[in-house]
Amino acid sequence: MPIVLSSTRYLLFGGLVLLAACSSTPQSGPAAGSGGETGGARPLHDGPPSYMQDVSLIPDAVPTPHTGAYKASPYTVLGQRYQPMQDGRSYREEGTASWYGTKFHGQHTANGEVYDLYGMSAAHKTLPLPTYVKVTNLENGRQVIVRVNDRGPFYSDRIIDLSFAAAKKLGYADQGTAHVRVEGIDPVAWQQQNNPSYLVTREAVAEAPVAAALPAEPVENVQAGGYYLQVGAFSSDQAAQALRQRVMGVVGNNVRVSPVQIDSRTLHRVRVGPLSTQDEARRMMETLRVANLGTPALVTAN
Repeated sequence: MPIVLSSTRYLLFGGLVLLAACSSTPQSGPAAGSGGETGGARPLHDGPPSYMQDVSLIPDAVPTPHTGAYKASPYTVLGQRYQPMQDGRSYREEGTASWYGTKFHGQHTANGEVYDLYGMSAAHKTLPLPTYVKVTNLENGRQVIVRVNDRGPFYSDRIIDLSFAAAKKLGYADQGTAHVRVEGIDPVAWQQQNNPSYLVTREAVAEAPVAAALPAEPVENVQAGGYYLQVGAFSSDQAAQALRQRVMGVVGNNVRVSPVQIDSRTLHRVRVGPLSTQDEARRMMETLRVANLGTPALVTAN
């Protein structure tokens, strides 16, 4: 069961972190909570939601190139020191998977995101946050892709804690655990294989006048041109327009397709802006990330 390294999940006394381990075995009865709501008292025991959504309708997480900093700092839980990996793309391990549900629904994960038991996410002790992994239930062959955004499980020898929805899709939510294989995913390679027309952020940002780093000049010096968030770049204008429509549905009309000539090809860049301040840009980046539209690059040129 994951133990989130935030103020809602641990207490600091005299420099010692005191954490309460929890069981990953599903609990039944009224203490399990509603699972579909974030309000009310937090359940004392973990368990499944009382309302069973059809998880077959929930899509897997989409591996999205990450341009910001990864969370991979060493930490200590229950007296044990953990040294996270700096790159999880080649990770591969077999072992026992568990799941967590209503007790942590609506709580912050170690990555600062809000845990949703119906989201396709997971907790891992040493993978950098975020990391995308493919999990295969070796008992029935079912597979899911999840986004690792939490720490745990710190119980027994389990190697990963999946969200309730992911465990349900893999077919082991009722029994509590399963023998699985966990494989890291390279989001760039995944995008190139599954969406050939999409030129992923790493490549798109490389040609931008200012790469995905905050500009050094004061805000007032760039307000004339403003900040832009580059959500993606496509060789196909049709694909770019399709993404523009999706982004507009989240942030409104301040989205444009900006073509640029690179050697003998034309890239159609999908950009949000102009935005007047870095704070506004950061808030917009979080809005797009939560909407599963990736982590856009911040640029200061249109």
